[in-house]
Amino acid sequence: MSPLELTRFLLDRIRGLNPSINAYITVSEELAIQAAKQAERELCIRGQAKSRQDRGPLHGIPISLKDNIYTKGIRTTAGSKVLEHFVPRRDAPLVTALQRAGAVILGKTNMHEFAYGATTENPHFGTTRNPWDTQRIAGGSSGGSAAALAAGLCYGSIGTDTGGSIRIPASCCGVVGLKPGTGRVTAEDVVALAPTMDVVGPLARGVQDAALLLQVITATPPRWRAPGGHDALAARLSTSQRRKVCLGVPKEFFLDVLDPEVRAAFEAALRLLRNQGARLQNLSLPLSTETENARNSIAWVEATQYHQHSGWFPQRAADYSDEVYKRLELGAKVTALEYLQAQTVRENFKQQLIEAFAANGLHALVVPTTPIPAPLIGQATVAIQGHDYPTRALLLRLNHAANLAGVPAITVPCGLTKMGLPIGLQFISLWDKEASLLQVAHGFEQQYRLPAYPQLQSPDEN
Repeated sequence: MSPLELTRFLLDRIRGLNPSINAYITVSEELAIQAAKQAERELCIRGQAKSRQDRGPLHGIPISLKDNIYTKGIRTTAGSKVLEHFVPRRDAPLVTALQRAGAVILGKTNMHEFAYGATTENPHFGTTRNPWDTQRIAGGSSGGSAAALAAGLCYGSIGTDTGGSIRIPASCCGVVGLKPGTGRVTAEDVVALAPTMDVVGPLARGVQDAALLLQVITATPPRWRAPGGHDALAARLSTSQRRKVCLGVPKEFFLDVLDPEVRAAFEAALRLLRNQGARLQNLSLPLSTETENARNSIAWVEATQYHQHSGWFPQRAADYSDEVYKRLELGAKVTALEYLQAQTVRENFKQQLIEAFAANGLHALVVPTTPIPAPLIGQATVAIQGHDYPTRALLLRLNHAANLAGVPAITVPCGLTKMGLPIGLQFISLWDKEASLLQVAHGFEQQYRLPAYPQLQSPDEN
């Protein structure tokens, strides 16, 4: 298919399915068609090959962007009423990079208000629904991006992750989500949540696609980027099946609270990894139990400061949902001592990670992505073995650590529940190790693929 045919196909599919999924807030149809036509001209789909200009593997490929990323001439709401009519005058640098690579931007995806939540139950633009079961959440805060991918409404997306907001929806929707290390992708001209932990990264339908997206948007070219471009990257990933890796399985925290089906899928994934030749090493990370409170203290303070500095909080109180406004009030109550103590936990946990990787020769940690599959929309608590837990806390629980430490992490599908809901497997590595992390995830992906996909048809396809 040509870029224009592909783009029109997806725009038709968005028109048919987005009303039931609510993955997109804004669809930039006219601009997408223009970009697709330009890609056709440059790739000489129907012209003379001698004038061909190939910008790489994203050239002519339709993707989406989370709606907190600045896009020139396309409104950027951050899922909020505060920015409901905000239209940036410039593109974020990562958007410019994608356009230079020839990507076709279809539109802006739905998200939790100001990225301050884990469900994408948005009171201003409506809840994003999970394509596997539309009575369930897609996860958040990048829920629109993950749902669009799972529903076949784009071929890649860019989201943000401050406490799991790429990995949670990717896990809930059965796609791949990569949180790079802090600073690897510039967050300039991205509406912030907690600036020292905010990370921009790709969601995709496979590990290689995530790698190709990262290669374009990364601020600091990783070693696998050049020479050889995407061909070198493909060759690097292809070696992952032959590579013997050592994976750490933490004793504390990560396996304490798990839905039985998630635990079973995780144990099956470990067996598969072991059969691949991976060495699994049990290890101790005692500070894991403190990462949740530390990350929360830092995020609450930074979010409140950002909204105060922007002139929104508390001046525009009526434009916030109660949920987000109450969290911003929490940030104003964190003491300086609590914030500094959280920073101490952060530095100590980083050092503990470094020492654990060095002592055990690790390539990555392997843990579940979320303790539960996608819960029902509006479900406040989830029961696990007779105990009720807050849904939001469960979704975030296993993702805080990577954000606090600023290290890269990736989730890939590793199973389905009896009700047909996806389960995610998470790999976590150290700074500057995205290439190694992608190899580990790609190796697992080559051995395990989801046995089913969301069964969706737009009205025009019936």
